[in-house]
Amino acid sequence: MPKPKMAVLRPDDTRIDEAVCYLQSLDVSPIANPMLTICPTGQAPQQAEYCIFTSSTGVELAEEQGWHQDGTTVCAVGRQTATTLRNCGYSVDVIPSTFTSTGLVEELANEVEGKTVEIARSAHGSDVLIRGLEEAGASVHETYLYRLKRPDTAGQSVKLAVDGELDGILFTSPKTVEHFFEIATERDALSPLQCELEETVIGAIGAPTERAVRRHGGSVDIIPARADFRRLAEDTVSHI
Repeated sequence: MPKPKMAVLRPDDTRIDEAVCYLQSLDVSPIANPMLTICPTGQAPQQAEYCIFTSSTGVELAEEQGWHQDGTTVCAVGRQTATTLRNCGYSVDVIPSTFTSTGLVEELANEVEGKTVEIARSAHGSDVLIRGLEEAGASVHETYLYRLKRPDTAGQSVKLAVDGELDGILFTSPKTVEHFFEIATERDALSPLQCELEETVIGAIGAPTERAVRRHGGSVDIIPARADFRRLAEDTVSHI
């Protein structure tokens, strides 16, 4: 029996290499087709009483820019972000029990009135955090640490999906979903793609990524209980 073919769309840095190695260890034939390039802005988070990080990438870029905690209450959306913060020498004061922007707003709503809050993240985040924290009485500032662009090399996975040659696809963020379906639309292949995806096992990390897939006419088979790539890969491979 041939190995299942699984497209992995992680950013074109060490994450795609690590993903390929892990999928190979699961006896899968990985199709590495990054849908994201990280483009740092060179900005650093502003000092505030609270600072919120929503991704490991943002933490690493903040450290590169020399950001110091200096008594700031640091909040992390998700365990991976929290782990990266600790690995970079920062303490983590708040991790919401629900790893979403809404969960963090609920966690902080009763303590940020009259406080300054810095949100350090990509240029593509939703306004849920800003709106929710401002409604709770906080003075909110947002710094874009990086932008996400579609690599020129993206597209192989879309062709394979349209041709019915993929057993599974792993989506790890809403932006990877957008770029994937954007390519199909540009190639006038959206309808055949949507048809073929009905026979393809789709794995997605988190509710926002699942919603992005559904917005584009797809359905998600696997959402891991923990927002972790390895768990996503294991669950999707098991399903296949």
